Amino acid sequence: MPRNTLAGKGKGRYNENTGRDYEYDKQYQKTTVRKKYRAELNKANRKAGTYGNGDGYDASHKKDGTITKEKQSKNRARNGANKKTTKK
Repeated sequence: MPRNTLAGKGKGRYNENTGRDYEYDKQYQKTTVRKKYRAELNKANRKAGTYGNGDGYDASHKKDGTITKEKQSKNRARNGANKKTTKK
């Protein structure tokens, strides 16, 4: 069974060059779980004073569930995000 219920349900807006299904991404990001996840990180960014100031840091979840500041480049490149790396 797929990791989430929306996997494989996207139709259309698939980009052959990047391999991304934009309709799937749109539906996935609308789920209440993802909204809660984003809200938690935004709140942490605001509390740390880094939200929207362009300092190059993100709030990032660690494996133990805590949130820490981390460079945007490292946080967003992890696990093949944006096709920068591939997981093997």
